Amino acid sequence: MAAELGRPGFEAAAAAADYEACLAAALGRWGWTPERLQRQLESVREDALVQDRDGWLALHRPYPGVVERLARLGAEGAEWMVLTTKGTAFAAELLAAAGLAPAALFGHEHGSKPEVLLRLRERGRPLWFVEDRRPTLERVRATPGLAEVRCYLVSWGYLAPGDGQGLEAAGLRWLDPQSFAAPLADWP
Repeated sequence: MAAELGRPGFEAAAAAADYEACLAAALGRWGWTPERLQRQLESVREDALVQDRDGWLALHRPYPGVVERLARLGAEGAEWMVLTTKGTAFAAELLAAAGLAPAALFGHEHGSKPEVLLRLRERGRPLWFVEDRRPTLERVRATPGLAEVRCYLVSWGYLAPGDGQGLEAAGLRWLDPQSFAAPLADWP
């Protein structure tokens, strides 16, 4: 969408109102595919890490309290994993720089988040999925076989206006920083 910002006739309000449709139109207009953009982004990240690893990693700051909370999960007996749309190698660099070691890391190369959750569900253990994009959680909710996954929308990150509304009816739970920091037994 960044390429669209300078295009004559671009309407930010329309893009915000129906992001998915505007994104599809933009990709068509520019002749791009999501796969091509993902490859280019990973290439830029790889080059940046080679050129100035510490400088590049310093540009990526976790939200306050997240690193500390993830580090405490192990002490609570909780196995935690990372599912991300970032490439696995880049995500591993970010996690290592923050001193974090998840039980597993699944980048975009492993499939969509619902696909990964379906594979994890085969382990027969309860899954709690914490996400910062409501559309992703809605896709999880719409995926057969994932009804038992407890889905949390965090109050920080890539939220659109109104994303925090109607969560219960959608089978989603709201997770603010205070709740996130609490023991798992106290989560909503």
